[in-house]
Amino acid sequence: MFRTALRNVFAHKARLLMTAFAVMLGVTFITGSLVYGDSLNQATTAQATDGYERIAVNVAAEADPANGGRPGDLDARTATALAKLPGVAAVAGRVDGFAAVADRDGKPLGNGEDAQGGNFAPAADGKDPAYRFTEGSGPTGKDTIALDEATAAKGGYRVGDSVRVGTNKGASSYTLSGIFRTDGTKLPAGGSLTLFAGATAQKFFLEPGRYKNIELTATPGTDVTQLLSRVESVLPKGTSAVTGARLAQIKANLATSGTSTMSQILVGFAAVALFVATFLISNTFTMLVARRTRELALMRAVGATREQVRRILLTESLLVGASASVAGLAVGTGVAALLQTLFADTPAAPLVLTPATVIISMLVGTLLPMVAAWLPIRRAMAIPPVAALSAAEHTAPARPGSLRSGLSAALVLTGTAAVVYGALTTGKDARTVIGLGAALALTGTIGLIPLLSRPVVTLFRPLLARLAPVHGDLAVRNTVRDPRRTGATAAALAIALTLASGLSVLGASATQYLDRATTHALSADYVVKSAGGQRMNPTTAAPLKKLAGATYSPLNQSTGYRLGGSESVLTGVDPATIGKLLRYDVVEGSLDSLAKGQIAVADFKAEQAGWHVGQTLPLERQNDQRGSLTIGAIYQADEQSDLMPSVTAPDSLVARYDSTPSTAGILVATDGGRGRAARAGVTHALGDNPTLSVLDQADIRTQDSSGIGDQLNVFYALVSMALVIAALGIANTLAMSVLERRKELGTLRALGLDRAGVTRMIRLEALLLGALGATLGTVMGVFLGWALGRTLQANVAGYELVLPWGRLALTILIALAGSLLASLWPARRAARVDIPAATAAQ
Repeated sequence: MFRTALRNVFAHKARLLMTAFAVMLGVTFITGSLVYGDSLNQATTAQATDGYERIAVNVAAEADPANGGRPGDLDARTATALAKLPGVAAVAGRVDGFAAVADRDGKPLGNGEDAQGGNFAPAADGKDPAYRFTEGSGPTGKDTIALDEATAAKGGYRVGDSVRVGTNKGASSYTLSGIFRTDGTKLPAGGSLTLFAGATAQKFFLEPGRYKNIELTATPGTDVTQLLSRVESVLPKGTSAVTGARLAQIKANLATSGTSTMSQILVGFAAVALFVATFLISNTFTMLVARRTRELALMRAVGATREQVRRILLTESLLVGASASVAGLAVGTGVAALLQTLFADTPAAPLVLTPATVIISMLVGTLLPMVAAWLPIRRAMAIPPVAALSAAEHTAPARPGSLRSGLSAALVLTGTAAVVYGALTTGKDARTVIGLGAALALTGTIGLIPLLSRPVVTLFRPLLARLAPVHGDLAVRNTVRDPRRTGATAAALAIALTLASGLSVLGASATQYLDRATTHALSADYVVKSAGGQRMNPTTAAPLKKLAGATYSPLNQSTGYRLGGSESVLTGVDPATIGKLLRYDVVEGSLDSLAKGQIAVADFKAEQAGWHVGQTLPLERQNDQRGSLTIGAIYQADEQSDLMPSVTAPDSLVARYDSTPSTAGILVATDGGRGRAARAGVTHALGDNPTLSVLDQADIRTQDSSGIGDQLNVFYALVSMALVIAALGIANTLAMSVLERRKELGTLRALGLDRAGVTRMIRLEALLLGALGATLGTVMGVFLGWALGRTLQANVAGYELVLPWGRLALTILIALAGSLLASLWPARRAARVDIPAATAAQ
């Protein structure tokens, strides 16, 4: 039986080629996902733990809630006491924070979010074990810095050059004293690291004479556990100690938690690609078995049992799957390497191909074809040998009253009802309900496509009658000749279009919401933000006083309040200017009340807490400060807005309770409005600080929507794999159809249909298959996009459904173009059918 199966595979290798290619693509996807995820986890773990082997014990300052979140007492005296403990070879006090390096044009170098600054902490020999200098030496003066090797190369800096560096305390120019290499814990991938002298770093990132943590190095032969006990016995209140090994484990767990999410997303899309491939495989074996009905019946007639024939066919599918899986493993490993290149900001490491990945990929790739081929084989085995020998082909067209159709209709109705229920109730489990309902509805639609194919395809008949009356009519008849085959082919494309259309609807709706929220609320010309997403110091805005004609107000946020029994964040603004910089839609009271020391509250906050204008609320803060505030205005605001505060207060009132609030942004308006000169003036007034970004409305719109756009582009790239497999399914279906219809094609040629006409007919069949899948997929995608969008409306005020007609049309055009490309080879074969051979009696 094995020899027979192997001989059959080679005999039908051309017909099985695209099936094997589809399996290979699916295995490639899942192998690439697993290999990339494992490699990324290993690289991230190595980076997160690199350097901790030299640390015996790490002492850190903890935030003290009772002291306004101020870190515990970790200063030079603590470091001196730790250095005197038995078994301690050296101590190194560390501080770190945000520090951006400017290039020679004044723009930040590297990834702003990972622009780090730290202190050079030399031991007795003048060296810091955390850094290995390749040029120069560590900074020792207040006007010197050192840069990591990658940042120095990117900026073209050499030792002795002047480098401008900015922190949350301002920007200055420094002399570059050295260039170094360091471990991954100090320098994130794609980031920059600037070293300052110890006192300078403390002034920028903490307080003079204080440390964020202290690293202890042990003398040879010291028991780390005993050393930890000795360290804990002398630690002051508000500090804690942990071994370097334990800290490395904690850092590794934190680092890999984010990478696992990306791996799960990739594996999820791999599962979709494999699911789509199932239709192609099942369709191929349906046609192969139908073509070989006489052959199989003859085997039964000469003595082969039904079970033996079934085993031969399943062995064929196993051989196809196994060979395709081996190829998919190899290609998938290459795809993982390509992903590492594309995501350059992730840590690089050798590719990791684990036994689990090999086993999973091989099992999926070999079992999937067997499962997909089971139903066609079972259907063929039900045909008696005598009947099979007497007929060329036995088809089982879908009937409206069949059990399959009834069950599919029930699934569609149940799934649609679940989706609508989840969309209208918008409860905490709404998305789960919608997901389950979508799975049921999609499964039912796939089962109903054979019945839907005839009415949907008929809709396109008038258009085809105008374009090509004869060829179009033939294409329509051929497309609906075998509804099950047509349905299985179109189902793969429908799944891909459902995902693409749903993502387009959600992305367009979210982008328009963000755009409207930004343009409506912002009246200022510019918003100044930290380039790394950090909070700024309230003194950052002070230099704008010298900018002629400028109107500005910082957004000074202060936390830790209970206002009228409700957890609240107060945002301090300049009462005299805020009305010109932010558009407050006041629904009750007046914004002028800010100048009287009162507060203004967002409508959603007032509604949640039951507040009204004129109400005086008791105020409590975590540091036991108490007071009372009066509501002077209520205004409309979006709970998700980054600009409109939930509680707006005069900055003098916030300063009464919090001397060091964090500035989320600075709103600036200039006399001449937006322009290159105005932006340059604001930038220069703020000290040409590379840590600060001066953004106009267009910049903010781009910044807010870029994350959505980047994610959508990744998802579209992943969905494209399913589109490729669906196109292969169309090519395979048409190719097998051409083989089955050789006599018919020969007859049409004999009756006068030329090669161009045959080619046009096959291409129109492909377009009809593409149109059927695209129509059903787009309708389902828009429906699911609406349902999921409804779950966002409960938490995101102003979110509305937006149908991106252009993107939806582009997706449909891509599907149709893919269908047309898939028809090139089958159409070429159909046009070259030999007329005498095809029309000869069988």
